[in-house]
Amino acid sequence: MDKMFKFPLKMHVGAPCEPVVKEEEKVQRGQCIAEPTKGLGAKIHASVTGIVSKVTESEIIIKADENQSNDYLKIKQCDSIIDSVFEAGIVGAGGAGFPAHVKLKAEIADGYIVANCVECEPLLKHNIKLLEENPEMVIKGIRYAMEATKAPKGYMGIKSKNKKAIDSVKKALNGATDIEVKELQDLYPMGEERALIHAILGQWLRPDQLPLEAKCVVLNTETLANITRAVENRKPVIDKDFSVAGKLKSGKETTVFFQVPVGTQVCELVEKAGGIDGAFGEVVIGGPYTGKADNLENATVTKISGGAIVTIELPEFTGKLGLLVCACGASEERLKDVASKMNAEVVGSVECKNIEHIKNASKCKTPGD
Repeated sequence: MDKMFKFPLKMHVGAPCEPVVKEEEKVQRGQCIAEPTKGLGAKIHASVTGIVSKVTESEIIIKADENQSNDYLKIKQCDSIIDSVFEAGIVGAGGAGFPAHVKLKAEIADGYIVANCVECEPLLKHNIKLLEENPEMVIKGIRYAMEATKAPKGYMGIKSKNKKAIDSVKKALNGATDIEVKELQDLYPMGEERALIHAILGQWLRPDQLPLEAKCVVLNTETLANITRAVENRKPVIDKDFSVAGKLKSGKETTVFFQVPVGTQVCELVEKAGGIDGAFGEVVIGGPYTGKADNLENATVTKISGGAIVTIELPEFTGKLGLLVCACGASEERLKDVASKMNAEVVGSVECKNIEHIKNASKCKTPGD
């Protein structure tokens, strides 16, 4: 059976990329298949060697060759870290998808690189496991980001409960003072940028302010590892770390997959993690707070998807239901989706008093506090 890999043309903040390949064209793992042409965006590369099966306005589908190699076409040799990050198509791997090369253009000679190592959403564990097993990859990424932005100091925000990861990072730092580990409370959403900056620097940014106003550039754990791969190995973002958890035959422990080819079907990873244990409710792509339900057969790994969570069967709710919408959690649309699957009668919806509407987004005034 042919193995198909799907590449959405929008795996980042900004406009969708434009395909630079055609149907029936042979492509190599690591080859650029789509480029940003309308402002903000990030290049997309093939994660497998194969034949382009289909090109649409929203995605590229590649039929993978039967025999695959971990080798890849390297990005071109670049003169700067920022150019390497752009060529590699690096975006925020924590879910936001903001193009990393844009962040690194900031010059903060009196500022900080803040490594978001919080792994905010419950059940997702690939970032923490990376820190436990290969902290050097992330530390190098912080230093490359410091070099690009001229920031003299780096901070790594890690929840204090992740003792093994903290010990691993401190051992790798070996007494260095340019990067400091900050142990954080086990609160949600401690990984929100403003919550992280407040916990580390004691400064609250308004909902309409960006981290740069606190002289900070915030980058996710896996994003930093991808910067290291781009600079040292000229590797584009063609693989993704991924967590699978929930109602599985293997039990309650989260299974972490490192460097899964982008475009892989999520159902394949769920099976590798043990398979679904009987009847279930939803498959949530992302974390339990801000993830979205998806069809297991259609869901694919993207540059910004962090995990898949198989839920228990959703219980029926026969009474009337009111919704409280929080900027730090699910949207009203998502809450209504869950309520409808529980056959609940939604009679009202109110917003948390801490919400502020900034452009098209809802922001919390003091996230994590």
